[in-house]
Amino acid sequence: MAAEIELAERWERINKVVEEFLRGNTNPNDIATITGFKRSQVTEYLNEWRTVIQSDRQIQMRAREALAGADQHYSMLIKEAWDVVEQADLTAQLPQKTSALKLIADIQQKQMDMLQKAGVLDNNELAEQIIETEEKQQMLVEIIRDVVSSCEKCKPQVSSRLSKITGQAEAL
Repeated sequence: MAAEIELAERWERINKVVEEFLRGNTNPNDIATITGFKRSQVTEYLNEWRTVIQSDRQIQMRAREALAGADQHYSMLIKEAWDVVEQADLTAQLPQKTSALKLIADIQQKQMDMLQKAGVLDNNELAEQIIETEEKQQMLVEIIRDVVSSCEKCKPQVSSRLSKITGQAEAL
């Protein structure tokens, strides 16, 4: 009886760690901070979870559902961020638009990281996703350049921030 309770408690801890992992918190240090577990425990729980899901059909189905839910959540956040971009356009709020565009790029990257770490994306799919993300990032940079080009006050700040994202000096 005591062994069963201990096993149930262990799986509760594993589920807590996996829940954070599937939300996109893929760094064991971050998961440890959120859950209150030690980093070594987080790594151990994730490894155990991966081993079990590879061999258990029901758990694989549940994991796929959880992963699909997290993926849908990211997609919803991206859609909402695009709504913010549209509203910022209508009200000529350049700082909000810039922030929303950066948020979109960040969310897309986290979504891809989650899918890759969960093993959903194979090498071909990953390469395609990376190319697509890079293309979207370039489009976002172009949108930001176009929007900010007429605002002398915004140019230096946006140029500096874009340089951090693209890794190259950005001229507006």
